[in-house]
Amino acid sequence: MSYHNFETEAIRTQLDKTEFLEHSVPLYLTSGFVFEDAEEMRASFAEEKQRNLYSRFSNPNTTEFVEKICKMEEAEDGYAFSTGMAAIFSTFAALLNSGDHIVSSRSVFGSTHALFTKYFPKWNIDTSYFKVDEVETIENLIQPNTKILYAESPTNPAVDVLDLEYLGKIAKKHNLILIIDNCFATPYIQQPVKYGAHIVVHSATKLIDGQGRVLGGVAVGKKDLIREIYLFSRNTGPALSPFNAWVLSKSLETLAVRVEKHCENALKLAEFLEAHSNVNLVKYPFLKSHPQYEVAKKQMKLGGNIVAFEVKGGIEAGRKFLNNIKMCSLSANLGDTRTIVTHPASTTHSKLSEEDRLEVGITDGLVRVSVGLESIEDVINDISQALSS
Repeated sequence: MSYHNFETEAIRTQLDKTEFLEHSVPLYLTSGFVFEDAEEMRASFAEEKQRNLYSRFSNPNTTEFVEKICKMEEAEDGYAFSTGMAAIFSTFAALLNSGDHIVSSRSVFGSTHALFTKYFPKWNIDTSYFKVDEVETIENLIQPNTKILYAESPTNPAVDVLDLEYLGKIAKKHNLILIIDNCFATPYIQQPVKYGAHIVVHSATKLIDGQGRVLGGVAVGKKDLIREIYLFSRNTGPALSPFNAWVLSKSLETLAVRVEKHCENALKLAEFLEAHSNVNLVKYPFLKSHPQYEVAKKQMKLGGNIVAFEVKGGIEAGRKFLNNIKMCSLSANLGDTRTIVTHPASTTHSKLSEEDRLEVGITDGLVRVSVGLESIEDVINDISQALSS
């Protein structure tokens, strides 16, 4: 049965009940599946019959998780991975050939940047970058061998927003595969497929799980493209475990209510920080001061749970801010029920030159906050005392 509302789809999309008539879908912790006879086995491996063969290929729990994400993203098909980076690497590896070219936003996750600059060149795959505030230069970067246009929106960690509709039009005009990392927004906040994305990827480790329990990733999109990703992944083995798929599928049942509260808290924190004397600037998509505010309002239902702000005083001030934190967590993760703060210039992006950091919006004093589900009063009090100290 198909439903029309996000929350109902997230909760009521389930596998068929077994003979035990369980209310909650059971765990299928099995590596393989058996066949009735030789003909069934032949037909199954020939793909004349759709069924589970081996949990590296598919499993009831991963199937349910992927089906939910497909419905949420309005995508045709999908495949689930052990991590978000497994999803990103496998998607590119399946769709690219030696000699192909990628055009990407410069503001991408560090490990994605490493794929583009350290690993793909070994296979004669090159990448050209555009800055998030210079999207008009994208068409100048497209070459005859360009195959993929890639972007995150909002970006990590500077929370910039790219116009998905604009990217979709460019991809269509030049016959490119548009891949969007929708991790920060989640399918509840935006659906890139509506704007022309062919593939949408997520690190399910973040808000989709939402409680810092398991790793996972997923790619959904056009059926023919997912077919290539599935075949690559079936042979190379980055599959999501059934247990993690079960956890993530249950997590999706509360995604809407969690994300609503995350965003409510994040907006309150952003408004508080914007008025603080020790803060130079605040970036949050639903603040009117955000440079891409109008784009965010057009394509996002809410502003997300990530707030970026710049502490006055540069790197040392950023370090002191972290040391002054009492309640919030110091961690590189995000999307947890617990509020997490990081200072990229002295931690996650410390190996980059200052020039490279500034290219992706990471100033010396930039702090990224993944706003959790605690009382926002307690979150603000902790961040306030850390800034004042």
